[in-house]
Amino acid sequence: MKKEFQIGNRMVGIGHPCFCVAEMSGNHLKDYGRAVEIIHAAKEAGADAVKLQTYTADSLSLNCDNEYFQIHGGLWDGMTEYKLYEEASTPWEWQPKLQEIAQKLGLECFSSPFDFASVDFMAECNMPAIKIASYEINDIPLIRRAAGMHKPMIFATGVARAADIERALKVCSEEGNDEVMLLKCVSAYPTPYEEINLRMIPTLAGTYDCLVGLSDHSMGSVVPVGAAALGIKMVEKHLTLRRSDGGPDGAFSMEPEEFKKMVDDIRIVEKALGESEYRLTEKQEKERNGSRSLFAVKDIKAGEKLTPENVRSIRPHNGLHTMYYEEIMGKTAVCDIQMGTPLAWDLIR
Repeated sequence: MKKEFQIGNRMVGIGHPCFCVAEMSGNHLKDYGRAVEIIHAAKEAGADAVKLQTYTADSLSLNCDNEYFQIHGGLWDGMTEYKLYEEASTPWEWQPKLQEIAQKLGLECFSSPFDFASVDFMAECNMPAIKIASYEINDIPLIRRAAGMHKPMIFATGVARAADIERALKVCSEEGNDEVMLLKCVSAYPTPYEEINLRMIPTLAGTYDCLVGLSDHSMGSVVPVGAAALGIKMVEKHLTLRRSDGGPDGAFSMEPEEFKKMVDDIRIVEKALGESEYRLTEKQEKERNGSRSLFAVKDIKAGEKLTPENVRSIRPHNGLHTMYYEEIMGKTAVCDIQMGTPLAWDLIR
């Protein structure tokens, strides 16, 4: 799989900044003006992209309230799947307009499809990437249709077993699509920190030889910032205007100020990661002049022996290296040496 590829006008992957994606999901609350406002907030918060979801309630579930379709526990307790998706869906007629607004702001805009019709719709909109939600990672026909668009494929792995990931990647390969990223993800809303297992990020990268990112549903930005230190190349977080506004995903979404802090902190971590080769920077080399060396700490007369009383290891670094301390003890000064003089070989014998 490729280690870098292009999403719209941005390069993503090794050697490039972490691609920060604001997931709108149902936080528009069925208000087009609010959806536009979220896109503007994403831009101000430093996002690289806005992600939508392209589905209808009928493409995800059945309008049926028997036990199979009831949601028990969590944020959506007491709802049916159909009612949840009906409430959270983004009207398709909005999406080309939202994409245009995002592009004018310099943001990329792509989506998650959930059936063939939504894949084809994304193709018509020329969206620059395809995100497969974790509950769809076992939908092989959907993945094959999406991979055939030859756009970057981004897979959430929240409920994926190893075999699901392997099958999804195999389908992409069969379709000649090697622009793939796996997102470490936990499908719990919000996700308890102890269930996140960030150490799996390098495991995914090594096992599947592909780029890895993070789709995070935990509260706050600590987890994404920590993941940046492990080399993620994409982070996706839900964005709303205010959690108190409600909505299906509002409770675990970031507010704009929080999203901005996350992006800013990730950029700091990226700078701090630097290089893996052990060497001193130019500033460190300069500061090394302040480290210890051997100095005369008392006046030493010509012919006088060097002792622990008249020679010590002190700052700065102008004298002999401290590793010669034992070697020079008992040697003789060849001339008068004033207190505060850095020792040198030509001063002793």
